[in-house]
Amino acid sequence: MKIPLSAPDIQEEDIEAVTSVLRTSRLSMGPKLEEFENAIARYVGARHAIGVSSGTSGLHLCVRALGIGEGDEVIVPSFAFIAVANAVRYERAVPVFVDIEPETLNLDPERIEAAITPRTKAILVVHTFGCPANLSEILAIARRHRLHVIEDACEAIGAEYEGRKVGAFGDAGVFAFYPNKQITTGEGGMIVTPNPDLASAARALRNQGRTDSGNWFQHSEIGYNYRLAEMNCALGIAQLERIDAILSQREAIAKKYDEELKANENLILPPLIVPRRKISWFVYVVRLSEDFSQLHRDWIVNEMDRRGIACGRYFAPIHLQPAYRDMSVPTAGLEVTEREASRSIALPFFNRIEQRQIDEVCEALCELTHQARELAPATESA
Repeated sequence: MKIPLSAPDIQEEDIEAVTSVLRTSRLSMGPKLEEFENAIARYVGARHAIGVSSGTSGLHLCVRALGIGEGDEVIVPSFAFIAVANAVRYERAVPVFVDIEPETLNLDPERIEAAITPRTKAILVVHTFGCPANLSEILAIARRHRLHVIEDACEAIGAEYEGRKVGAFGDAGVFAFYPNKQITTGEGGMIVTPNPDLASAARALRNQGRTDSGNWFQHSEIGYNYRLAEMNCALGIAQLERIDAILSQREAIAKKYDEELKANENLILPPLIVPRRKISWFVYVVRLSEDFSQLHRDWIVNEMDRRGIACGRYFAPIHLQPAYRDMSVPTAGLEVTEREASRSIALPFFNRIEQRQIDEVCEALCELTHQARELAPATESA
């Protein structure tokens, strides 16, 4: 690809941080893990942080540590990465898909209450694309019904709701550091929680069910190998040190896209400002206007690809995925999810994208949206 969809931002200090670990004898469960955990806890404002191998494993451990099990129901959005639902299914619990707000693409609080049943145990709220969900209303619903709240902040490190960092509002929050995220550890994730019991349980579960007894062959329960290696932690520490600059840089890129695309009547752009919230820009996702279809969207994405410009179809609704389509999974009217997902296009977005690349993306997209409108009959019958 001439212009990739994403690219990690690795600098010399990051490389030196990783190689310095390789010169030691501690490559796992060492001092860098503790340092990274403490740094994330301070940054987010959480009492406890637990490093894990991925955001997915972090979500799984939260579900497990909160005692959610077979037959229990967890409210989740369908407009999200599939790991949100998978983490629930790992424990044989049931994801209940609830629709989203059309502006923020986050769980719609007005739809949540109607989906709650006596079997509901938790709400798994996603801060989609780095834009915080409506936490005050969601937390109020959870309190009324005595439900746990897990924040999937995997796309949202540094985002804020009413002046506080997301991830630290619920029973637990999870961050992810995959290479396309704001900061990366290569692979990796982090659980944050105010609950010392949940933190203790997650620490044991990530390490094959071992407690702090000191006996490597003593396992108190069936656990997992969800450990985060020292090299990953060293990279995460180095990246976290410049997160403010990274987030400012990504916000500036979003503003550049907005400036170049705002005159295109065929596009709905993501809001730059949402009341009470600070966005942490994970991706820049536009939507085609309502008179376009999924066929138009797919044609545009394919044409962009032919020009060497990578774009993403973010997100394919989970309830329509082959892995879930044949399941008897409860849904609560997902019209907004299906409509918005069918017209969404993620544009190339990464720290080091150049102005000339943004110009090329925007010129191609504007040209193709106008062509798609002119070719509408042929596209619809394709």
